[in-house]
Amino acid sequence: MSRIGKQPIKLPAGVKVALVDGDVVVEGPKAKLTKALPPLVEMAIDGDMITMIRTDDSKRARAMHGLARSLVAGMVVGVTEGFKKGLEIIGVGYRAQVAGSKLNMALGYSHPIEYDIPDGITVTVTNNTQITVEGSDKQLVGEVAATIRRFRKPEPYKGKGVRYKGEQIIMKEGKTVG
Repeated sequence: MSRIGKQPIKLPAGVKVALVDGDVVVEGPKAKLTKALPPLVEMAIDGDMITMIRTDDSKRARAMHGLARSLVAGMVVGVTEGFKKGLEIIGVGYRAQVAGSKLNMALGYSHPIEYDIPDGITVTVTNNTQITVEGSDKQLVGEVAATIRRFRKPEPYKGKGVRYKGEQIIMKEGKTVG
């Protein structure tokens, strides 16, 4: 049995979970999230505990068992606490600012980069170089942060670019004269 899948999920106060037409609906103080339940897995709600049950013992069902539990647990955390990713911009003249629902960045290209912030995501910029992406959907927060990072990945010689907070960039030596 899946070690992750067999662990029950405890629901905090104020969180409601329902199964509607094969979709898991989690509603809490911060948001309401809906996600399709993976195949070969059923969900059992017993008071304030949720357990995942696999329909058979195939390899695919065992994989889906842990996945389903992780997805629902992430949804419960998302509607109560939310998720946050930090990015930092490093480089002379590199900066960002939020204008309405757009993130405007100057990353050393000949043109500014405008990124439309999706619904359900909050982006804040401090000191023109620190970007914080927040939201209740773990997958969407990670995807937005990865998309912003993709505009200018950190390069290995000077480390300029957009990186995650705390990310270590392995630096290369430049050419030696001689």
